[in-house]
Amino acid sequence: MIALLMRDLRLAFRAGGGFGLGLAFFLILAVLVPLGIGPEPQTLARIAPGILWVGALLACLLSLDRIFALDFEDGSLDLLATAPVPLEGAVSMKALAHWLTTGLPLVLISPVLGLLLFLPGEAYLWLIVSLALGTPALSVIGTFGAALTVGLKRGGLLLSLLVLPLYIPTLVFGAEVVSRGAMGLAVDTPLALLAGITAGAVAILPFASAHVLRINLR
Repeated sequence: MIALLMRDLRLAFRAGGGFGLGLAFFLILAVLVPLGIGPEPQTLARIAPGILWVGALLACLLSLDRIFALDFEDGSLDLLATAPVPLEGAVSMKALAHWLTTGLPLVLISPVLGLLLFLPGEAYLWLIVSLALGTPALSVIGTFGAALTVGLKRGGLLLSLLVLPLYIPTLVFGAEVVSRGAMGLAVDTPLALLAGITAGAVAILPFASAHVLRINLR
């Protein structure tokens, strides 16, 4: 399992499938929003939580089609399906590799981008916490979508259409945590719901993804 995780991490860095692409998109979005909306700090501070979460969501979406694509093309996916290692475990490792190369860098760089959007100081902790709790759900849900579309030519658009509706609850509660934190309000309810979504996705979707992969590989 660890060997599979390290292999996916090496492939992600060599192929440029997640790390640099997601960070570049996140940075570009944070730079373009003030240029398009205007430099007024009050306006940017009000929309910053939603913009940062939308940017993180779209950045995670960029590399989803690569989760299983390379393994499907070279036949490694068939070997994983017949290996002694449970396919559910392999799927979990691929979701973890996607989060480590996409979600975790977004969590780490988000305070810097918050400065560009004049995010209130009280919200920085909750921005980091919400992204750390929510981005794993984005990777696991994205892995399920990638499993559904594996082997399809030009399946990237279909993958986006399938995954985006499933991302909405994570986006809503994640942005709400940051917004409430910026206003000094209690964040217990949206934070608990966000954690519940991530816990449910991590507990259920690897099994669903493995089942879908077995069907697609028949």
